[in-house]
Amino acid sequence: MKQILPALFAVGAFMVIAGAGVYITGWPAAPYVYTVGATLVALAQVNDRPRAQSPAIRRLRFQQILGALLLVLAGTLMLLTRGNEWIVCLTIAAIFELYTSIRIPQEEEKELKK
Repeated sequence: MKQILPALFAVGAFMVIAGAGVYITGWPAAPYVYTVGATLVALAQVNDRPRAQSPAIRRLRFQQILGALLLVLAGTLMLLTRGNEWIVCLTIAAIFELYTSIRIPQEEEKELKK
């Protein structure tokens, strides 16, 4: 399982970037590629367990999972709407994901040093 989660995340992240990148070309399968990739990223993040369990890490994990769910919501908006509402959802998700990807390792390291 430990080898599957990073592979799931990597494939999903590539599909997210590819789907969002080629969406502008009008390729009909781009929203599907994005949505499947976002679902893979969300599955990898939900099933990943942190090494430490402080309240700060639990809060950050909640934010990380929220960001992953917002990625999936952006894919749904990409499929169901013709506007650019999905870009706002994707931006918020990216902010959550970026913040938690920096803070969780810092908090885990601080917790493990205690």
